[in-house]
Amino acid sequence: MELYDTEEQQVEAIKDWWKENGKAVILGAVIGLGGLFGWRYYQQSVTTSQEAASESYTQAMQSLAAKGIDAESDLQGFIDSNNKSEYAVLAAMQLAKVQVEAGNLDEALAQLEWAKNATQDAALKPLLTYRLARLQTEQGLYDNALAELKTIKAESWAGRVAELRGDISLRSGDKEAAYAAYTEAQQASDASQTLQMKLDDLAR
Repeated sequence: MELYDTEEQQVEAIKDWWKENGKAVILGAVIGLGGLFGWRYYQQSVTTSQEAASESYTQAMQSLAAKGIDAESDLQGFIDSNNKSEYAVLAAMQLAKVQVEAGNLDEALAQLEWAKNATQDAALKPLLTYRLARLQTEQGLYDNALAELKTIKAESWAGRVAELRGDISLRSGDKEAAYAAYTEAQQASDASQTLQMKLDDLAR
């Protein structure tokens, strides 16, 4: 850093520096403030959008609870309008449940496939995959179901995955493979209470 002998020299140096750098400083300040206010506006917009989606989701769920499958078009409209949010994924899961209860398995399968591909929630992904595999099993799409199950890697799902593999093997007529899968499922932390009953039935 240069040393200035007099106050006048210091003032002149500051003036010279400002001439050279003043515009850049002002521009930087403007950009900085603009970015700050822009970020705040963005955050506020996101919050407002999320609140609106939450309110719409609540209304859609109330409609579904009141009208059941007759609310299908209302719920589909909500899903289409909010297809970038996890609320739409949750709505699709609920709609699929009602469609299964109404016997509309193809429509339910389409909802679950869409939800699985749309979700960004790591916790929802295996749940959706498992429900998809269960529904495919009900439709007799055993190869598709087994392929879905192979994509579930979480250890916390090991028991349910093995049990469903056993169900598929049993439906396919392979009792030995079913017994092995049920036995494997029993060793998992998420083993169900029905496994022993299934094993006892196979042992008869």
